[in-house]
Amino acid sequence: MKYHAKVNISLKKGMLNPEASTIQRALALLDYHVESASTSETVEFVLEAEDPDVAHQQVVEMCERLLCNPIIHDYQIQINPAGD
Repeated sequence: MKYHAKVNISLKKGMLNPEASTIQRALALLDYHVESASTSETVEFVLEAEDPDVAHQQVVEMCERLLCNPIIHDYQIQINPAGD
């Protein structure tokens, strides 16, 4: 069966995030005073697997082997049946 996987990757709490800092400073220059900012990245793909649990485990492996650096990143995974 085909599954749609969505992975949201973000920096762990306490990690420096230069992109978010730049956004926050730019917003302040535009008179938008935000208390904090953060950024994340979303990766989406369709994969074949026997069931949702197998699909989830495959995506965990992808995250740990390629998509994320587990020392600095957190990630959340969503698995749903893929529409044809």
